[in-house]
Order: sequence, then structure tokens, then C-alpha cells
Amino acid sequence: MFLRRRFLQNAFQENLDEFKDEFQENLGQDLFDDAPPSPSCSNPNWSLDCCCGDEEIIFISLMCGYLLANFFLWNSMLLKPMKLIAVFVHEMSHATACWITGGKVSAIEVYNNEGGVTKYQGGKRCIIIPAGYLGCAFWGMVFVVFSGDRTASFITACVFLFALVISMFFSPNRTMVLLSVGFCVLTVGFILIDRLLFDPTLQYLTLFYGVFIGSFSVYDIYDDLITRTVEGSDAHACHQLIPCCLPRCVGLQFAVVALGFQALGVYLALVWMTST
Repeated sequence: MFLRRRFLQNAFQENLDEFKDEFQENLGQDLFDDAPPSPSCSNPNWSLDCCCGDEEIIFISLMCGYLLANFFLWNSMLLKPMKLIAVFVHEMSHATACWITGGKVSAIEVYNNEGGVTKYQGGKRCIIIPAGYLGCAFWGMVFVVFSGDRTASFITACVFLFALVISMFFSPNRTMVLLSVGFCVLTVGFILIDRLLFDPTLQYLTLFYGVFIGSFSVYDIYDDLITRTVEGSDAHACHQLIPCCLPRCVGLQFAVVALGFQALGVYLALVWMTST
């Protein structure tokens, strides 16, 4: 009798354990089936489903920090070299458009009063004239986009150095020479630090270049073409080519395109980072 009772207890315990295991397995399966699917990251991640991780948060934080620094230090001497390099990008964009359209550039000059001039012959004026403001905004976008990857930022830095060296062969004035030498030394220094000491250094510099050049292009358009009309500006030159386009109207069009470039740069940088 005692053995029979013990046998029944063991059988009951085994059935109970099997029931518990089956119940837990079914419950877990139901919970898994009802759980929302985890987002899948497409490549390229155009919808930004996987944003934002640590890398993207650092990128956005640095960009906001750079914008705030530009705002509060805009009229200080600390940003004077950056304003001059943005003027260089403006003038180099004129020169590039001239070369692309078959023209010949004789001089690229940058002045200490934050002005500049590109002397050229031939080419398509309808393309060369707007290339200054819009080219500056475009290159600001390119710097921002390529700052999201180490190799891309290195390539961007090399292109920047190449442009600085090329400008030395087109009758540069004293300010242009000092600017080219100074930023060549600065950029090469950051490349060496990035390769030998600290990895993201060059990406931080590339992002700063992009944020400042893009900000400068927008401010330059607003100050020169919208709030006032500067005689001899690119907007006046466009007005001379197309009389129905008033200088302020040209400035508004440039501003919309420049702001669009900056927004597109941030979006493409986030797409690049979340895709890789």
C-alpha cells in the first residue's frame, strides 16, 4: 500500500512538471508572438529607423555646440580665420565653375576685410556667378556629410588641402598665401593626430569646417543680398544677366537653396552613420 501510494505521488509529480514546462513554453511563445517586431535597419537607412545611437547623438551634440559657438563668437577675432576660409571656399567655387564651363582663371584673392575676388575669362557667366554663394553652401554640406565616417573625412581633408595648394598657383595676394599655409598646417596636424593618437579628431574638425562654412554661406546671403543690396555682388550680376530677377529675389532664392543644403547635409550624415 505504501509503495503504491509513493508510485502515484511520483507519477503525479512528473505529470505536474511536464504540464508546468509546457505551460511556460506556450506562454513564452505567446508573449514572443505578441511582442512588436524590432525595427530592421535597411542599408542605406533612408528612413532613419535605427537612429539614434551613441555616434549619432555625439554628432548632433557637436553640431549644436558648433552652431552655438558660432552664434556667440561670430564677431570675435577667434573666428576671423574661419570667415576668411569660408570666403576662400566662395571664391574657389567661382573658379571651379569657370573651369568646368571652359573658362580660364587668372587670380584667386581673399582680403582681410572678408571680401574676395576671382578673376577669370570665358566660361558660362550664368553658372559662374551663382556658384559662389551656392558653392559655399554646397561644400559646407559635403563637409558635414563626410564627417560621419573616418575614411570619408580623410578624403575630404585631402580635397581641401588640394584646393588650398592649387590656389597658390593663381596669383594669390598676401592674405591668401597666409590663409593657405595656415590651414594646410592645421589640417595636416589634425590628420596626424587622428592617425597616430586619437581616432575621431579629424571627423570633429571636418564637421566644424562644414558647420561654419554652411553657416557663413547662409549669413553672407542674408547680409549681402536680402537685408541690403551690395553693388557689384553676385545678386547684382545675376540681375544684369536676367533683368526680371531683382537682387533681393535672387538673394531669397539663394537663401532657400543654402538652407536646403544644410538640412540635407545633416540628414545624409545621419543616414550614413546609421547605415554603417
